[in-house]
Amino acid sequence: MNINEISGVIVDAAFKIHVKLGPGLLERVYLAVLERELLRRGLRVRREVPVPIRYDDLEFDEGFRDDLIVEDCIVVELKSVENLLPVHAKQVLTYCRLLDYRLGLLINFGSVLIRDGIKRIANRL
Repeated sequence: MNINEISGVIVDAAFKIHVKLGPGLLERVYLAVLERELLRRGLRVRREVPVPIRYDDLEFDEGFRDDLIVEDCIVVELKSVENLLPVHAKQVLTYCRLLDYRLGLLINFGSVLIRDGIKRIANRL
């Protein structure tokens, strides 16, 4: 599967979950359910992955943790808020750059319509 096909599976799973659970639950609920749904669909998923800062020969652990890494190529960050803010997209872009991944998905389960809560964040894509 290529990166666009994988992101399509993730988005489809998010739609399914949003339809079944509805908007506005706590983020951790969606995180647990999305992880299981993606695993059920045969994708490799890592949850709450540490994101270190690397600069020259130095590495810093600043406590960044990405919600999900899917197939070792897509950063997935979940929110459950009324409105996404620019800082949320910046968070995903930061994780993509620090991990050297080309694509991130920001998914806001707080949106009334899930299609309004999904943003693709490209890093040199």
